[in-house]
Amino acid sequence: MRKVRMGMVGGGEGSFIGGVHRMAATLDGEIELVCAALSSDPARAQRSAKALHLAPERCYDDYRHMMAREQALPLSQRMEFVAIVTPNHLHFPVAIAAIEHGFHVLSDKPATLSLEEAHQLRTVLHNHCDVLYGLTQTYTGYPMVREARARVAAGEIGAVRKIIVDYSQGWLSSNVEAEDNKQAQWRLDPQRSGASACMSDIGVHAANLAEYVSGLAITEVCAELTTFVPQRLLDDDGSVLLRFSNGTRGLLHASQICCGEENNLSLRIYGEKGGLSWSQEEPNSLWLLRADQPKQLLRTASSQLSPHAAASARLLAGHPEGYIEAFANIYREFARAIRLFTNGTPAAKVMQLLPDIQTGVRGMAFIEAVVASSKSQKWLAVPQ
Repeated sequence: MRKVRMGMVGGGEGSFIGGVHRMAATLDGEIELVCAALSSDPARAQRSAKALHLAPERCYDDYRHMMAREQALPLSQRMEFVAIVTPNHLHFPVAIAAIEHGFHVLSDKPATLSLEEAHQLRTVLHNHCDVLYGLTQTYTGYPMVREARARVAAGEIGAVRKIIVDYSQGWLSSNVEAEDNKQAQWRLDPQRSGASACMSDIGVHAANLAEYVSGLAITEVCAELTTFVPQRLLDDDGSVLLRFSNGTRGLLHASQICCGEENNLSLRIYGEKGGLSWSQEEPNSLWLLRADQPKQLLRTASSQLSPHAAASARLLAGHPEGYIEAFANIYREFARAIRLFTNGTPAAKVMQLLPDIQTGVRGMAFIEAVVASSKSQKWLAVPQ
């Protein structure tokens, strides 16, 4: 089985997420990085590509040149999909360029800078039926998140009543952007991040996790966004009341000013018969709660798991797996989707378990509804 050939836009020296994407893509040996446009700074792009041992002729200074040059190569050599790991404002134009040149796309979230762009991207994809589009909503790749989803779908906790999702970080609790922290600077810049910082960066992950596990859609939000650190133009904290499609109620908290917190994403979901609890900082454990029994601890790679969760674990029980492996599950499944799609399997079938453009549109609808609700101080509908 040959490797699927990947190109990358963004992710050069100084990038955190670029390295994560490359580790995840190559973990299972099913994908190889063959070309890249790693930075808008030509010198940085070349240094970054050299450090990754890419062939000099496949190191590009501009993503547009990369698309055109790769398209001109023989089918057996050109990249098959592009990973987009840039700041938010470039997700849309890079994806459009890739799609129009016939390349599949796996993009970091959020899909675009605005809901209008997300709708445009969906239209372009509809008109290019030969291209697949995926989104790295990473936390859906964890085995125990997939197990939680399977147990909710099987009715094990009964009809869902309440969902509480919390994503707390502390890295923006002080004015780190003034200290030349590039990661903070672009996330807090409306031109590069969009209408929100905290919600675009981590809140959209929390919302996606709640929808993915519950199988329900967020239909209404009542939000309060706050900017605690002076002189910032975008939010660094937010609380959102949620209403879901079946009447379920929920609460989403996302903050990047919680001093001392690292990457504390947690989900609690309660139904008529029981509940489930999962934390990203202890990802191999899922707690099953019942009204009339002690809590039950479920663990990654145990014999009790659903097929999808079991297939998502690489190691024997008791050997920790985490963020890179969850990320790698998305990449592995996207690579396999490309192979199946190339051999004639319909796109709807190969992408049914992966975050896709519809996930991207929902994410942008959520972000913009939260921002609008915070300004109006009212409950607002999330466009469906």
